[in-house]
Parts: sequence; C-alpha cells; structure tokens
Amino acid sequence: MLAWCSLLLAGLAEISWAVSMKLSDGFSKPQATVIALISAALAFSLLAYSLKTLPVSLAYPIWVAIGVVGVSIIGMFWLKEPVSISKIIFISMIVIGSIGVKWSQP
Repeated sequence: MLAWCSLLLAGLAEISWAVSMKLSDGFSKPQATVIALISAALAFSLLAYSLKTLPVSLAYPIWVAIGVVGVSIIGMFWLKEPVSISKIIFISMIVIGSIGVKWSQP
C-alpha cells in the first residue's frame, strides 16, 4: 500500500515538475526553476521508492499516465493550451493502456 501511495505522490510531483518547467520559461525564472528541480528530485525519489516493491513494468507506465493526464489537464484548462477531441481520445488511450498493464499483472 505504501508503494502505491509513493507512486501516486511521484506522479503528482511529476506534474509539478513539468508545469514548473514550463513556467520557468527556459529556466529564466528562479522561483519556477527551483520548484521544477525540487519536484523532479521528489518525483524520481518517490518512483525509486515505489520500485522497491512494485515491478517496473507496472509502476513506470502508471507514473507516466498520472503525469500525462495531470499535465494535459493543467495545460488545457490553466495554461489555455488547445483542446481537441483527438487529444482527449489519445490521452484516454494512455490511461486505458496503463489500466490494462495493471490488470495484466499476475
């Protein structure tokens, strides 16, 4: 259970890392740059911790899916990036694929 909580937090840190990197404007804004670097370190540390228990073939796709979905939602709704049906469909396919990986684990 702790590994799953760690994986979820790693995914949330990945979202923070990616969004902060965007907001850092090429690492030219110090506050966003510091948040991006701390978030990246936290994301990798928590992912590494979860990998002590969970198989990498399960944990990594779920970590990526959490990041993709979170960053996409923030990008579309907060950063006003373009929204399209095809984008939503393909993001949904990533989520479905990650669920499939989980279900296929023995």
